[in-house]
Amino acid sequence: MSTIELALRVFIVDDEPPARNRLRELLSDCNEQLPLLVVGEAGNGQEALDKLMEIQADVVLLDIRMPQMDGIELAQHIQKMPSPVLNRIERAVMGKDEEAGAPKWPPVIIFTTAYDDYAIKAFELHAIDYLLKPIRLGRLFDALMRARAAVPVQTEVLRDLLPEPRKYLSIHERGKIHLVPVEQVLFLRAELKYITVRTAEREYLIEESLTALEKEFATRFTRIHRNCLVAKDAIVGFERGDDEVESGWQVKLKGLEERLAISRRQQHIVKEFS
Repeated sequence: MSTIELALRVFIVDDEPPARNRLRELLSDCNEQLPLLVVGEAGNGQEALDKLMEIQADVVLLDIRMPQMDGIELAQHIQKMPSPVLNRIERAVMGKDEEAGAPKWPPVIIFTTAYDDYAIKAFELHAIDYLLKPIRLGRLFDALMRARAAVPVQTEVLRDLLPEPRKYLSIHERGKIHLVPVEQVLFLRAELKYITVRTAEREYLIEESLTALEKEFATRFTRIHRNCLVAKDAIVGFERGDDEVESGWQVKLKGLEERLAISRRQQHIVKEFS
């Protein structure tokens, strides 16, 4: 087997360039005893997702405190990403036995953080690896050694760690990741195994549970039908529908021509929001 095949592929995410440089220096020192390869770095969540769509990584060193999107939310989006396709160089190196050298997916997350009592207790409770800043060489080496046999953290566990709902929904579309701000979503509607995410501009599709979304975003959305949640602040009024509407009522949303049917069970929202 080649050195490239055996090397642990590491990707760095931190919004501070000095912190990324420090990690690169420490990883270079680790490389004397542990074959590894720094395959890339990013300074924010969107950049990380874009690059990880193209780069094979076994481990992501992920800072928690970042502007716009924190590391725990970013980890949730990473968990849902499809595995990148091996590029031609990697296929040539691996030969016929691609699976033997292919990275595990999703990658193992190792969080990096300044002292945060809440986060540390949560990590230890769920056996999630973390590194306290300033990061020490020995601690990083031990974490990377464990990462070889580690199991990726489940999305449900990451949700338990995050005290606030996500700020974005990650949409996989034509080989790219789109981060749609939740505040721009007008409604979420279950259709077969997908959820339609509707903004004023367009529709997207995601594979998530409507019930889980309702629980996570309870303060922002209200249920109008067993298959539909609407943004509370997007409601501009109600009107009577035709005979095919179960309750007789439809909801009007800001910036949207389409009217959404309200079920008989949920028709109490007409009084609540009128």
